[in-house]
Amino acid sequence: MSDIAKVLGQRIRNFRTAKGWSQEKLAELSGCHHTYIGQIERGEKNATIESVEKISLALNISMAKLFEKLGAQDETDTISVEFYEFLSSKTKEEQMQLYRILRELENYKRK
Repeated sequence: MSDIAKVLGQRIRNFRTAKGWSQEKLAELSGCHHTYIGQIERGEKNATIESVEKISLALNISMAKLFEKLGAQDETDTISVEFYEFLSSKTKEEQMQLYRILRELENYKRK
């Protein structure tokens, strides 16, 4: 499967797990079968645009957010996307802790 399908699937998984939902819960809310959700998340299936729309509505996120920076080309974009993927897989509390750590590092560097 393409890298784009894998990245999209990972993003869906990140948003789902951040909400504390199982694949079954997302399937129920989106109207998709739970095995299909699993296949999309693993990058085994190319999701239809209709399925992506159903999933994004269930997750209460825009389709634009799911596709944001998908297919980054240069190294800078790749690092940004990897960081985005890492950060989006964390809970809001973990994101705030990581943000505070980064701000402290930045402040320390300026001293």
